[in-house]
Amino acid sequence: MTKTIMLIHGAWLNSKGWESWKARYEAKGYTVVAPDWPHDAGEPSDLRANPRKELMKFGPKEIVAHFEREIRKLPEAPILMGHSAGAVFVQHLLDRGLGEAGVSIDPAPTPGVGLGLDTIISAFPVLGDPFSGGKVLQMSRKFFANRFANGLPRNMVEDHYNRYIVPTAGKVYWDGVLSGGAGKITWNSTIRAPLLLIAGGIDKIAEPGMTRAIFAKQKRARSLTEFKLYPTRSHWTCVEPGWEEVADFAFEWAVKNARPNGASVTPLKSAAA
Repeated sequence: MTKTIMLIHGAWLNSKGWESWKARYEAKGYTVVAPDWPHDAGEPSDLRANPRKELMKFGPKEIVAHFEREIRKLPEAPILMGHSAGAVFVQHLLDRGLGEAGVSIDPAPTPGVGLGLDTIISAFPVLGDPFSGGKVLQMSRKFFANRFANGLPRNMVEDHYNRYIVPTAGKVYWDGVLSGGAGKITWNSTIRAPLLLIAGGIDKIAEPGMTRAIFAKQKRARSLTEFKLYPTRSHWTCVEPGWEEVADFAFEWAVKNARPNGASVTPLKSAAA
């Protein structure tokens, strides 16, 4: 059984967003790695002050390839956990036969699954600018408060924005939403590891109906696929108060259902929680 976990962040964040989860899982005796997207490493305040033009070279295909290389460097196959765009990347990596179990939290638009109205509205600040695909963008504090972290207590919004939010390349949105992302996913896969999909009931970035639609596709796979809804949690679920419950549920599910290192996938019945 693997004792390694890889955490994959989404857009507008870097690995610092996983700091609490990483410490919590390390305290359980696990090796936890949280690689940054290419050129996303550093203190968020520094990255906001000095956005890196190199980010514009990397869309979903390049980022997934980066994480595949990071996984292959590890001494054992890890449990994969991702949030938002990172949750989409987890699905692509599992589709390639990587990882012993996967957890996709609030997955962003995923190839082959339609977008809901809230997701379209949330993407408009980027996709509404026809030139944003060639830009490095900053998230506004208003957008963070009202759509990205709408479940966060108002007195915590400023501190969380300052501590965690980083610039993101518009290419991630344009490639992810309009250009097929990192490619098609084999929904009826015979090699994919068990997968848990987690949704937040008040998520305005990756609305729960979209995550349910992904679940409906993913449960065609031979291995176990389950869905978990937290009705009162937002897209900021991995950091907002009560994150421990989500982190512990994800951990316990993944450890329970992870396949042995190097084992082939055996038929299991998909189920919704």
